[in-house]
Amino acid sequence: MKTAIYPGSFDPITSGHLNIIRRSANIFDKLIVCVMVNAGKHPMFTLEERVDLIRRVTQDIPNVEVDASNELLADYARRRGSCVIVKGLRAGSDFENEFQMALVNRKLNPELDTMFLTADSQYMYLSSSMVKELGSYGAALSDFIPEEIIPDFQKKIGAKEESK
Repeated sequence: MKTAIYPGSFDPITSGHLNIIRRSANIFDKLIVCVMVNAGKHPMFTLEERVDLIRRVTQDIPNVEVDASNELLADYARRRGSCVIVKGLRAGSDFENEFQMALVNRKLNPELDTMFLTADSQYMYLSSSMVKELGSYGAALSDFIPEEIIPDFQKKIGAKEESK
């Protein structure tokens, strides 16, 4: 059974992330969407909230599991028995950084390959950072994040704005 891991911070999960998840789930027997801890980021949603949001929007995809980890990705993949990391690419600027990370992961775990999937054209520009920016201005979000998590996002944005 081929298991792949789709890692990220997913703060929040976007329609672009969900597109990569659905397409990857069609390729692999099992896809683990892993919310990774990134010390350089200050997420809006807690780790547990992000896991919950992803579970809710992927519940109709039977071969998707959602997990979280603060390990090195190469170690996590080894522990979970995965030999493939899936990374979504939006623009050419993503490739350089992702390629460097793929080489490091392969050095740390020689059995680990990285598969790059380009985002569908309607998601090429989309990022969680952009969604947060749009949300802070009250923009309509239905083209950017899954409908079922918009209330969670709006509640979190509202709480953030009240604390300023």
